[in-house]
Parts: sequence; structure tokens; C-alpha cells
Amino acid sequence: MPRPDPAVARLARPDLEPCPFRLRNGVVCLIRPTRPGDKPKIVRAFGELGPETRYNRFLGYKTEVSTTELERITEVDFSRDCAFLATVGNGEDELVIGGASFFSLDGATPPERAEVAFTIEENFQRQGLALELMRRLIGSARAVGVRRLEAEVLGTNVGMLTVFRRSGLPLERELEEGVVHVRMEL
Repeated sequence: MPRPDPAVARLARPDLEPCPFRLRNGVVCLIRPTRPGDKPKIVRAFGELGPETRYNRFLGYKTEVSTTELERITEVDFSRDCAFLATVGNGEDELVIGGASFFSLDGATPPERAEVAFTIEENFQRQGLALELMRRLIGSARAVGVRRLEAEVLGTNVGMLTVFRRSGLPLERELEEGVVHVRMEL
């Protein structure tokens, strides 16, 4: 079955409209859906991440983003999967400062479950961005019929666990070998 055209999906979905967001420190960023042309910007942003942020995001040390990962995050169909970037600047000067995504975990239509993931550059953490990205993911997940969001989070990643707790969704947590499996019902 052919994949839906992401451009058409965006036209019909207000949850996919780019929107400005003011961080607690006063910086205004733009939250927008990912695009295929974002690959070099994501590689650059990944290179700027500190080792602790990389470890928290990938549950281990990671030195580069693979081509497969870049394609997955920038070529989503917005019907089963969704990805947003938070950026500052425009055009050639646009910098990625964070991102969030969900990817369906099953073949159901609409998908029953999707896994969420976040990355926020260190200088922009604790500024309200992750919670705003979470709100965007919740709206998009509901728009496509996802019923549950899930995540794997290091037990030491208090910031991300706090975002999930503050999301307003009923949630369950299960700790296993230092990793918290989080399930949030929509």
C-alpha cells in the first residue's frame, strides 16, 4: 500500500501547523513537523549534544546518527508516525534545539500504541520545551487515533519522567534494571 503524501497530511491537520513557542528564558523557537531537508540540521544538532544528553536519549553512548535513523525521523508519513523539531533562526541559520517523535508499535489501523522519544539540547533544557513538545505529540497521536503512548526512560532521567507525569495523561510506570517503561493512555 502506498504511503500517504506528507504534504497532503499537513494540509488537513491543524496539529501539524508550525507554531512559535516562548521558552522560560524568553527565547522564541518554532515547533514544526520534520522535513526531508532537515537531515543535515539534525546531524549538526546531534553533534552539539553532550554525552549525558546522548546517554539519556539513547540509553547508552552513541557517536553518530545513522542514515536509517535520519530517514525515519525526517520522512514520517504523519498518519502512523509523527516527528517535530524545535528550531531557532531561519533559513541557513536555522538551528535545531530539540525534537520529539512517536512511531507506531503495531500494524493496527489506526495504531493502538506508539513509542515517544525526545531530545532537547542542553542549553534549552528546563525551559518548558519538552512539555510543549509532549502536548504536540499528544494532539497528533489523538488526531491519528493512537490509544497509548509508551517510552523507555533511564530511571535517572528525572527531567523526562517529570514531563510524562506533567502531561496530564494517566500513566503507569514499571522499573526494570534501571529503565522505566512508561505507558500513557490517551
